[in-house]
Amino acid sequence: MRSSTPPLRPWRPGDVSPQRLVLVGGGHSHVQVLASLAMEPIPGTDVTLVLDRPVAVYSGMVPGLIAGQYETRELEIDVVPLARRAGARLVLSPATGLDPVARRLQLTDRPPLSYDWISFDVGSTVAHLDLPGVQDHALATRPIGNLTRRFEEEVERFAERQERHVAVVGGGAGGVELAFTCSARLEKRLGRRVDVTLISAGERLLEGYPERLAVTVERHARERGIELKSSARVTALEAGNVHLRDGSQVSAGLVLWATGAAPHELSARCHLPLDDAGFLAISRTLQSTGDPRVFGVGDCATLIADPRPKAGVYAVRQGPVLTHNLRSAIAGRPLDEWYPQTDFLTLLNLGDGTAIGAKWGQVVSGKWVMRLKDSIDRKFMRRFQVLDEHGAPLPDFAEVMDPEMEELMACGGCAAKVGQESLDRALARLPPVPESGSSNVLLGVDGADDVAIRRIGSQSIATSVDAFRGFADDPYLLGAVGANNALSDLHAKAARPKTTLALVNIAHDLSPDDAEEQLFQVLAGARSVLDAHDVELTGGHTTTGLELFVGFAVEGELDDPPLLLNSGVRPGDGIILTKPLGTGVLLHADMSGRCPGRWLTATYRSMLSSNAPAGVLARDHGAGSATDVTGFGLAGHLGELARSSNVKIEVRVSDLPALPGAVELLRLGERSTAHARNREAARRYEVAGDATGHDHFELLFDPQTVGGLLIAIDAARTAALIAELARHGVDARIIAEASEGPAALEIAR
Repeated sequence: MRSSTPPLRPWRPGDVSPQRLVLVGGGHSHVQVLASLAMEPIPGTDVTLVLDRPVAVYSGMVPGLIAGQYETRELEIDVVPLARRAGARLVLSPATGLDPVARRLQLTDRPPLSYDWISFDVGSTVAHLDLPGVQDHALATRPIGNLTRRFEEEVERFAERQERHVAVVGGGAGGVELAFTCSARLEKRLGRRVDVTLISAGERLLEGYPERLAVTVERHARERGIELKSSARVTALEAGNVHLRDGSQVSAGLVLWATGAAPHELSARCHLPLDDAGFLAISRTLQSTGDPRVFGVGDCATLIADPRPKAGVYAVRQGPVLTHNLRSAIAGRPLDEWYPQTDFLTLLNLGDGTAIGAKWGQVVSGKWVMRLKDSIDRKFMRRFQVLDEHGAPLPDFAEVMDPEMEELMACGGCAAKVGQESLDRALARLPPVPESGSSNVLLGVDGADDVAIRRIGSQSIATSVDAFRGFADDPYLLGAVGANNALSDLHAKAARPKTTLALVNIAHDLSPDDAEEQLFQVLAGARSVLDAHDVELTGGHTTTGLELFVGFAVEGELDDPPLLLNSGVRPGDGIILTKPLGTGVLLHADMSGRCPGRWLTATYRSMLSSNAPAGVLARDHGAGSATDVTGFGLAGHLGELARSSNVKIEVRVSDLPALPGAVELLRLGERSTAHARNREAARRYEVAGDATGHDHFELLFDPQTVGGLLIAIDAARTAALIAELARHGVDARIIAEASEGPAALEIAR
């Protein structure tokens, strides 16, 4: 990844700042831009991809999914690993608007992003969703991801209710394919005939397409028993019925809403020219007619000089032109013009293994047409699907990452810690703390905990400092995770964090403006977490160096006793873990573009989840010890608890919870750079022979960033604590038990 390459030298006055290109959305055109960037980056350009969801769905194969011909994964493009291969910074946040004067993209849950060039490929929504009853009683075809997720549920409900009638509203290509494929799927599922009605507001099906194609579709519909209603406008839906303008009704236990494209709500908030329907108005160079620094493609935009129906085939053809024009605009070269094809190949899936094809006035049908459509669709998907369902690179992307470069990619986050043994030896070499300097220190450097505790009057004060080098190239995310990570040490002791100081190292190859923006994003991300915990950012220090580094010193109030120290584990305690494991391996895989978006999203969600409720509940339920799992891995922290408390702890690898994808990646041989160091410490532990063969064994050594809490509590109280944690949204489980010493960590299957 480009972000892992050390800068050559500090920024100097006169240096040209990188151009900032922002891609909003992961549509059919943008994935082509990303694939091009993976092969040839744009010199002097920082690319950011903004997504509201990590996976894009290829619309051309959706009817095949409805028919049961494809699995969901076959028509999904995971844009995250593709973006990583392209060296693009990733921001997982919906865009909400644009300020073209200030050149800032507004986002849902974070500060705006600045840009020099920006491109929108966010698709469209479905028209007439505001009609009475549509939101409650119809399954809309967009967003496509919602359709693919919900269709299976609707099929099962249809079957359970023993329904017979389906209505598809919309006479365009999408509605036609849905009518045929849904009919085929339901009849195969139920083993009986299903009555399907295709309702079209136009005088005939497929308006805008050749009449000969419409006639052929109508013939096939009659043969399949699909009823056609033309010039029929829907006025409302209610449970079981579709109301038409002429007063008639169509019975329907399932309604699919495919009424054509409507503009994405983002369009109206971009403060740019729109067409009459509300779509972004673009010129032949795919630039906004009101701002040449803004590009628009796919269903979200309309070519004013030659408007065409919204169809994925146009977005696919726009991809190469957009790629060329973005490169040319940034380089100051002339741009190409896009002329939409006047006659494109239309392929309609009929759901029974056959399809209808039309081009140059000719219309054909049969199984061979479906084989052609399937071949074209799969060829397109192979260009952009980076990983298989297990997280392994697919053949076309197996060699994109330079192996030598990958070896140099050191992990960030808590995986970047100095090893436990090195830390212990360094601290042991220090002279004792002077007696005069420790009179009010209850817990200091000679303790085994991650906090210091001192007494001021009648109040105990807990302090901690934590910092890491960046694990991703999103400074806002790093600030938020960094703050949560620092607070976690105090939360493990049930302390109440009150104030914090920030330490931020900014990459020294940034211009003053870019350095300001990076610092702002880090601190804004931190504030999003600190404010939520009522913690005041009171100051800090900034430096410059090779890369982004984020840290916080936190201070808070502590009620004592109990102190929940590492030395407080008692024989007979059960040990509870409050978060799944795997952030280290998942973040490392993401660095090299081998972490699917859905796994990465779950990882981010875990790191941003606060340990505050777990710490307080541990104290209130009488726990004797609590600590958070960090870069030393679960085994390292369990070993420390055993040594500090002089107890024997037995951990069962089969009980270890894992984040989505962590076990799969470990099985493939993926490892964080700190994993081997943590595993080396296993020589000190007692490992049962059959434990090493368990899939979850390596989770013991995976370094965690904002990992969960390890809570030691009397075994009789574990069930009550776990139940209370669940009521607070914490999915905890018992993973180990403590017994009489001497100190040891035993690892069992």
